[in-house]
Amino acid sequence: MSNITVTQISTPKEMRTFVRFNYELYKDCPYAVPDLLEDTLETLDPHSNPAFRFSRAAYFLAHKDGKVVGRVAAIINTRANERWRQQDVRFGWIDFIDDIEVSRALLRAVEQWGQSQGMERIVGPLGFTDLDPEGMLTDGYDQLSTLCTIYNHPYYPEHMARLGLEKETGWVERKVFIPRGEHAANNTKYFRIAEMAKKRYGFRVRHFNNKKEIQKGGYIQKILGVVNKAYAELYGYSELDENQMAWYAKRFIMMLDCRFLTVVENAEGEIIGIGVCIPSLSRAVQKAKGKLFPFGWIHIANELWLKRKHRILDMLLVGVLPEYQDKGANALFFADLIPHGISCGYEWAESHPQLEDNTASQMQWKNLDCTIHKRRAVFAKTINTNPDNPDNNDIQNQ
Repeated sequence: MSNITVTQISTPKEMRTFVRFNYELYKDCPYAVPDLLEDTLETLDPHSNPAFRFSRAAYFLAHKDGKVVGRVAAIINTRANERWRQQDVRFGWIDFIDDIEVSRALLRAVEQWGQSQGMERIVGPLGFTDLDPEGMLTDGYDQLSTLCTIYNHPYYPEHMARLGLEKETGWVERKVFIPRGEHAANNTKYFRIAEMAKKRYGFRVRHFNNKKEIQKGGYIQKILGVVNKAYAELYGYSELDENQMAWYAKRFIMMLDCRFLTVVENAEGEIIGIGVCIPSLSRAVQKAKGKLFPFGWIHIANELWLKRKHRILDMLLVGVLPEYQDKGANALFFADLIPHGISCGYEWAESHPQLEDNTASQMQWKNLDCTIHKRRAVFAKTINTNPDNPDNNDIQNQ
């Protein structure tokens, strides 16, 4: 007889327990980066996150023998469902111990809640938008995670398969080495292509002296406007509205390093491409144990502003408007980034997750010294509508 219980939660104390379970599960793992408590609570709060204007969510905790053993968020993004003509309930922020009964109970809670809302499929891990962590790690468990991506144990995708979920799409991530030595010749190629694009199309790179200049010009909102258009046809993309852009602008501004914000403009001064990178905060957030306060912010501030030498650069966003792709705009991004990376002592950059089937995006790395070191996937299945046989989608090992 199973002694696992799953309850829907709502109180502030329960929500803190929900967020902190990730830290408790991975506190001894050197590769996992914990959820940032304050940011995650804000993301999950319907009174704070503007995504709730078109989304609804429920949060569940699993208990066994009086201990928390799992968590999951169930999310319905009506804007994405309408855009992609689906009736999907997303599951996100999912974590569980290595017990199939726990993972089954959590996903069944998502299914039941989704079915009560008229949904037909369960799919995840996904968040409210593409700027939330998404995709379950399927390869690269011995690689340091990033602040903006999911880390999970190897048994997670095994549980998905046993419970009848199938891979719907996947992403790859690259370790991109800053060109030096024998690879330094590639710098010249990017500089040459960038110069050709400048002369032929009038492209130029806008630089910023400080964050106040970025805020005053509303550049983060403009950058996210480019993201909306550049990512519009990518898997499951949910367009950001003005309220969301303003919300994300406040969250991103603290992390920005003006040296690694590349904005490419056309001859008319319109933004056509962007590249946003930050120093890796993975070790800092680990040291802070996922909390900004009372003292966690010191570790993050040290990484962002005080540390003289860095090793890892995280690429958060890279995008070019569709009508300007294949015209050399990406070369301007790399030609701008590489010299700064060298002068600051970076060894490599972590690429943002890129869809496996996005050929154009994959090709931009061909002239760089890089390697795919992580893979992740989203899993889906049709919701079980037979209440008398709730486990008929559990595929047991034969």
